[in-house]
Amino acid sequence: MKFYVSDISFDFSDSCYKLSQNDKIDITDDSLGIWEADDTEHLVEVITESTGYCIRNLSISDVDTNKLSHVIDYELTM
Repeated sequence: MKFYVSDISFDFSDSCYKLSQNDKIDITDDSLGIWEADDTEHLVEVITESTGYCIRNLSISDVDTNKLSHVIDYELTM
């Protein structure tokens, strides 16, 4: 299943080192777009593993691969 991540925020407070604001923006921007996962829980795991940071909030849509349109919107808060 493909998901389109339109907005995301991370918990950068548990970082082992201090991130600059530009680093935080880059990580956030790199996480936007289309991701593939089995379901929403798996999506959270995939993004967390990819970035190394826990997700606070996530706005996603299912992607209809036949039409490449957004069908169902989700708002997840961790």
